[in-house]
Amino acid sequence: QVQLVESGGGKVQPGGSLRLACAHSGFSFNDYAIAWFRQAPGKAREGVSCINGRDGSTTDVDSVKERFTISTNSAKNTVYLQMNSLKPDDTAVYYCAANRFRLCVFDAGIYDDWGPGTQVTVSS
Repeated sequence: QVQLVESGGGKVQPGGSLRLACAHSGFSFNDYAIAWFRQAPGKAREGVSCINGRDGSTTDVDSVKERFTISTNSAKNTVYLQMNSLKPDDTAVYYCAANRFRLCVFDAGIYDDWGPGTQVTVSS
C-alpha cells in the first residue's frame, strides 16, 4: 500500500526558510517520480519540484528556481523540499505525490498517490 505523509510546514516570515519532508512507503522509489505540488486558497493546484527516483534528475518550475531544492535521503524513503527566500506568494498547502511512470511533469492527473498536505504560511 502506497503511503505518503508530509511534514515540516509552518509559519515563517518573508525571506525565511523551511524544509518539508515527504515520508513514503509501499513502493520502490527507483520505479517512481515524486513531486511537490501546492495549492493556495482560490487557486489551482500547481507543480513545484519533482525528482526522478531512477536517476535523481530534478525539475523545478521557474517561480521557485534558485530558491527551492528537492532531494532524497540515502535510504530513499524520504523526499525533501528545502525552501529558501520564501515569499508571501509561496503560502499554500504543499502536497507530495508519486507517479509510477517516472515522469517529472506537473500534470496532476498522472499522479496516483498523494499525501494529505502540510500548510506553509509566509507572513510578517
